[in-house]
Amino acid sequence: MKQTLPFRLLVLLMLVGMSAQAQHRNSAYHKYIKQYADLAVDQMNKYRIPASITLAQGLLESGAGRSSLARKSNNHFGIKCHGWRGRKVYYDDDARDECFRAYRRVEDSYEDHSKFLANGPRYRFLFKLKITDYRGWAKGLKKAGYATDRSYANRLITIIEDYDLYKYDTKGMTKREARRWQKLLKKKPWLANPHQTYLANGLVYVVVREGDTFRLLGGEFGISWKKLVKYNDLHKEYTLLPGDIIYLKKKNKKARKPYEAYIVRDGDSMHSISQKFGIRLKNLYKMNRRGDDYVPEVGDTLRLR
Repeated sequence: MKQTLPFRLLVLLMLVGMSAQAQHRNSAYHKYIKQYADLAVDQMNKYRIPASITLAQGLLESGAGRSSLARKSNNHFGIKCHGWRGRKVYYDDDARDECFRAYRRVEDSYEDHSKFLANGPRYRFLFKLKITDYRGWAKGLKKAGYATDRSYANRLITIIEDYDLYKYDTKGMTKREARRWQKLLKKKPWLANPHQTYLANGLVYVVVREGDTFRLLGGEFGISWKKLVKYNDLHKEYTLLPGDIIYLKKKNKKARKPYEAYIVRDGDSMHSISQKFGIRLKNLYKMNRRGDDYVPEVGDTLRLR
């Protein structure tokens, strides 16, 4: 029977890959952010568009300022010529030789981007969102048709969270709003950088980050922290470790098809296997007619269904 890598290992490999990719682009991305963050904040204060969104779009659309459109035409947001009376350039995009706006300065590109959103009827609903709701803005931009890429919203959110761009959004608040925000963060720290959710075994889960606790995760997702402990077959004294998988609802009584059996590998425990396949620990013991004192050994075959 073909075996798969342990679930936690798969997640760790995925995260390592993502981290390596982020490190590869860190230099260019950080340089871009340092160069244009103040400009994005200025635009936010003028037009009420989150600076995190402006920076993330600039990074994504211009390849951190390295695309031909950005270098030769100062167009950092991929805005096309519709209704444009200024200088034009032509590049292959969704179709061949599409018309794009060209600017004298990067600052002009940022200003035009703000006006493009602020004056566009289809983006009007976005300005009803809070200045700190970068997720709502990212999803709204995709919904309004800013880009054809189906993953556009998720890509923006990933950039914002990978590079902590949300911290610039607080600079667009009034002093009163900023005080409220800081007070709120003390109670709900996850609002500044919410967890990404994933789906496996038909169950939603999160990957634990440094400093996470059951109480913090419970508060973020509106779930009793005691239930999170129970859902994941842990005890309340357990200290969450970065990379741990935490399911947000009850695990299944048996594994989903096509998983029928599993051969124990080095480092496996009954708990880690139950987490890998999203099976309640007591059901895993019961299916295999084992007591809770059973310790699996390498090579043992365990039923999953």
